Amino acid sequence: MEQQESEVPPLPPRFRFRDLLLGDQSFQNDDRVQVEFYVNENTFKERLKLFFIKNQRSSLRIRVFNFSLKLLTCLLYIIRVATDNPAQGASASHSLIFWVDRKVPVWAIQVIVAIISFLETMLLMYLSYKGNIWEQIFQVSFLLEMINTVPFIITIFWPSIRNIFIPVFLNCWLAKCALENMINDVHRAIQRTNSAMFNQVLILICTLLCLVFTGTCGIQHLERAGKNLSLFNSFYFCIVTFSTVGFGDVTPRIWPSQLLVVIMICVALVVLPLQFEELMYLWMERQKSGGNYSRHRAQTEKHVVLCVSALKIDLLMDFLNEFYAHPRLQDYYVVILCPSEMDLQVRRVLQIPLWSQRVIYLQGSVLKDQDLLRAKMDDAEACFILSSRNEVDRMAADHQTILRAWAVKDFAPNCPLYVQILKPENKFHVKFADHVVCEEEFKYAMLALNCVCPATSTLVTLLVHTSRGREGQQSPEQWQRMYGCCSGNEVYHIRLCDSKFFGEYNGKSFTYASFHAHKKYGVCLIGIKREDNKSILLNPGPRHIMAATDTCYYINITKEENSAFIFNQEERKGRPAGRIYDGPSQLPVHSIIASMGTVAMDLQNTSPPDLSGGKLVPPTINGTGGRRPSIAPVQEIADSASILPCDLLSDQSEDDSVFIDEKGHSPTEYVKGYPPNSPYIGSSPTLCHLLAEKAPFCCLRLDQGCRHNSFEDAKAYGFKNKLIIVSAETAGNGLYNFIVPLRAYYRPRKELNPIVLLLDNPPDNHFLEAICCFPMVYYMAGTIDNLDSLLQCGIIYADNLVVVDKESTMSAEEDYMADAKTIVNVQTMFRLFPSLSIITELTHPSNMRFMQFRAKDCYSLALSKLEKKERDKGSNLAFMFRLPFAAGRVFSISMLDTLLYQSFVKDYMILIARLLLGLDTTPGSGYLCAMKITEEDLWISTYGRLFQKLCSSSAEIPIGIYRTESHIFSTSESQVSVSVDDCDDTKDKGDESRSNDQSDHPLLRKKSMQWARRLSKKSVRWQGASRDSSKDHAQRIAQQRLNLYRRSEREELSELVRNRMRHLGLPTSGYDEQNDHQNTLSYVLINPSPDTRLELNDIVYLIRSDPLAHVPEEPPIHSSSLKERRESSIDIREDTQL
Repeated sequence: MEQQESEVPPLPPRFRFRDLLLGDQSFQNDDRVQVEFYVNENTFKERLKLFFIKNQRSSLRIRVFNFSLKLLTCLLYIIRVATDNPAQGASASHSLIFWVDRKVPVWAIQVIVAIISFLETMLLMYLSYKGNIWEQIFQVSFLLEMINTVPFIITIFWPSIRNIFIPVFLNCWLAKCALENMINDVHRAIQRTNSAMFNQVLILICTLLCLVFTGTCGIQHLERAGKNLSLFNSFYFCIVTFSTVGFGDVTPRIWPSQLLVVIMICVALVVLPLQFEELMYLWMERQKSGGNYSRHRAQTEKHVVLCVSALKIDLLMDFLNEFYAHPRLQDYYVVILCPSEMDLQVRRVLQIPLWSQRVIYLQGSVLKDQDLLRAKMDDAEACFILSSRNEVDRMAADHQTILRAWAVKDFAPNCPLYVQILKPENKFHVKFADHVVCEEEFKYAMLALNCVCPATSTLVTLLVHTSRGREGQQSPEQWQRMYGCCSGNEVYHIRLCDSKFFGEYNGKSFTYASFHAHKKYGVCLIGIKREDNKSILLNPGPRHIMAATDTCYYINITKEENSAFIFNQEERKGRPAGRIYDGPSQLPVHSIIASMGTVAMDLQNTSPPDLSGGKLVPPTINGTGGRRPSIAPVQEIADSASILPCDLLSDQSEDDSVFIDEKGHSPTEYVKGYPPNSPYIGSSPTLCHLLAEKAPFCCLRLDQGCRHNSFEDAKAYGFKNKLIIVSAETAGNGLYNFIVPLRAYYRPRKELNPIVLLLDNPPDNHFLEAICCFPMVYYMAGTIDNLDSLLQCGIIYADNLVVVDKESTMSAEEDYMADAKTIVNVQTMFRLFPSLSIITELTHPSNMRFMQFRAKDCYSLALSKLEKKERDKGSNLAFMFRLPFAAGRVFSISMLDTLLYQSFVKDYMILIARLLLGLDTTPGSGYLCAMKITEEDLWISTYGRLFQKLCSSSAEIPIGIYRTESHIFSTSESQVSVSVDDCDDTKDKGDESRSNDQSDHPLLRKKSMQWARRLSKKSVRWQGASRDSSKDHAQRIAQQRLNLYRRSEREELSELVRNRMRHLGLPTSGYDEQNDHQNTLSYVLINPSPDTRLELNDIVYLIRSDPLAHVPEEPPIHSSSLKERRESSIDIREDTQL
């Protein structure tokens, strides 16, 4: 080794570094070997095969050339027949069948074509040889080529047989094969795989043409020895024969031609049915898959694509009715792309002429580019991707939606995407979409607002549905006509400079424009958007000055562009004399003057005043009984001194206070801030009431004590306010959106309701970490079908019970049975706790008719008939007259699908809905709240005066009324409903006392019921004698009998509940089974007429301005002015009873 190392000469110093970098070049040059790949394709045969077979374009050229040669041979045969003149003397000789008169030019061309075809056939046979020569020889195409080419080549060397007959017309079958191969090469070159139907139709047509051409030429040639038919007569005979008409005027005379006819008919009977069977199979498959949407139509027409996992009839009709409700979408086409086969109901609907010309169903997957190409996704105006909410695993359904959205974005990046997602934690995956609606976010936020603003779900549902307000206008009941008319209100937008409604308010304050637009035109201005700021602001407050470039958002029956303005002489002089709507009152709104102040108050913990007093007296000045004060006019430019400061900012003592519960337990300190732990990505930050220190997880369990407290039920906590109980299957991230609106900073702290989560499955630590910072939020494991769980979580101390639809029951064998368990459980709670307000979510909107079900209820039957009439008229809101929906006690999240559909025309609807529900908090944007009309507020009289009072005092914008009316429901058709006013007070008190006494003793109650039955039977006999007296008597008996039946059932249920409470060690004093809402009906009036009369206990929906938007900096003021401001503030608060 040492010798070998010594023999290596050292490198020169100036080359060492370069050689180290480049290596030994001499070594690399000596040992490098060049390797060639794919040498097998360099042979002559492989090159020919590449040119004739493998290469798509060159192979296509060869097919076209071959097809042209075959057509040329058929044309030459026709020319030969036309120039041929059989010998007159040999008409009866059969030699005419074997010999023809072929002109030399025709023969020469036929020989040249035969040589080319022969060489091409032999070359292709050589290139496609795979070891079995006989298989290639006995192919039909090869035999036909030999029959039509070899005889012509032989005539070159044997001239005497130049006129021998050669059946060249058989080349039509070779032309048919060449055409099929050519089309296959075309499809392979352009990568088309969805043209099987076209191929089959083309093959069928070519087969028919070949049969007719073969029969025509064969019969004409054979009849040369017989009747000598012309080529046209032979063609006529074949058409008449194959069409099974058979006139008989042209017939073959000799047996060879007759035999040929028999053979052709047998071939047609075998070949054509096979072709038709294949064609029908492909046609049926095409019907299932839906074919495709042509490129020409996509470029000349407008269409949208609807992508769903499974298409249900309800989803389809909701989409079509809402989409085509807008006039400018009438010329759009809807292409449905669904992986499943179209069911029978959907097929029947799509065959209706109204939809068959507009809707195209394609069976395919969004994940396949070929199916997206069939739907022409790159030319679509929009793509709607809907989730399958009926899936048991909603997370898996979201994953499928996400993949579909990604696939569409990858294939057509410029196509606007409208995506529906189920779980909020999956929302950030589709953040790139133009519009996203998260179902659980909207659902829980709407349920939360239903607890503090009744019927918020009904309000939002009516706003996002397209209607003209014609529902219920033929009804004899006033509330249905008002409710139906106001349901036509929707949200629209217009630029201020282009608006007749708001153009005159340029440079005025927002509240001034909102009030005067409502007073003059009946429209409700709710928000604006600055040109330099893309955020929509709901009620930005009086300090916002309207600009010509502002976009105004308003609520009205229709948009301004579809409105006509009719002015009378008084209006032309500058004094408005007419109004858009005609209400029950004819008082002119602009001439009514009322007092300065506000009637805005929060809805929680407000009880209806006693109506037993005398006539309502309007407020007086200083209690002297003088004239009532007037409402201050709405200022054109905001005056900070005239706007009452918001309690949330002015009452600093509330922010710094420490609350102690009723029993003097440990104090709890609240602060305002943003929740530190968000359960999912993408949640909007909201300023909330929070605990100064996070609560331990053990303290969140309501029914179990811990080392921090020993409470085991809701009663032990001693809550001051009523509870809100939420029944859900699991603690999903959507429940976070239920808590946040109820703990928002603008809710008065003293009116926060405790929240109890009644969960089927215990929550995980991740969810507890998100909610432990909120005050008075607890959870408990239990179900609503367990009475002990309901009593332990404090249902008798609750004001609202929210029942969320369970995911495990959404997929049932029968679709509409998914709500069966929820409906029955809610009905049980409705009977056990009639005073409880139960808000229920259902999967199917049609099942809401079973909520709070009463057997033999004539009024519900009448509402059902009204619903059917409205549905027959084409209404999209046929379910709106159902009492549970009108009262806001039931809703289905599927009714909010229209929010996504409307965003195609109104791209602002999703953002406005999120702002109304508190899902987004834009700085400077207001929020939805409510106030209640009490006796002290009835002097305001009308909705228009209330609008002025709110705008002038507290800068709040009313948008609607939630009205509750007394109504007596009859339980059968034979019973007559009795009004309370028809009976004397003494008789009512006597009947009530007797019924109370009888209810205490079961035996007396049974006796009285038998006595009531006998009297009701006798009353029928006495009806003919004294009709008037017996009618009143029968009514009283029927009412008393009804009360006895009801009281009996209630007492049994009450005894059951009290026994369970005693068993659990709970006090029974809080259970009140008599206070129910069975004789009331409630409904929502959106943007009512300014002349609408206010009624006692009306709840007014308000959009209150953001208290943090304009925090004024107090300038130094003198003590005297400070004293005056305090005194005036005290007077105002006392007058308006805030």
